[in-house]
Amino acid sequence: MTFRNIVVAVDGSAASQEALNRSVELARQNDAALTGVFVIDAGWPDYIGNDWQSAVGARQPFLDYIRREQEQQAEAARGQFESAAEGLKSARFTLLAGDPTDLLVELANNDATDLLVLSHRVFQVSGRPSLKSLSKRLAKLAQRPFLVFP
Repeated sequence: MTFRNIVVAVDGSAASQEALNRSVELARQNDAALTGVFVIDAGWPDYIGNDWQSAVGARQPFLDYIRREQEQQAEAARGQFESAAEGLKSARFTLLAGDPTDLLVELANNDATDLLVLSHRVFQVSGRPSLKSLSKRLAKLAQRPFLVFP
């Protein structure tokens, strides 16, 4: 099987390094384009709800903290990707915002994606508990090939 476009989920952590290394290797072997993806989890306000820690002003500072943490992770992911993909002819990094699980399923089913590569622990550094079921959701919903690493 030949791949023309490989998408890899990258979060800047050691958890995504093996998936990134393998996707770079596959891109080189197949002379394929490689896209690194980081997802800003936009669902935190809904996840924690409006009544979270009912003390005045507790919710917004927490959401600001999560936003800053995710921005730092995005920069770490960009650096991780650029370092690993150095020398590839067609490599790019992109940021997406939304529900990470939904967006990864969407990427897995996109006709332009020949292969989605990820770690089953990707985006869990500050991710919501729903990400723990990512592999199961992909197995149920993905209609195109994907690789999941430990």
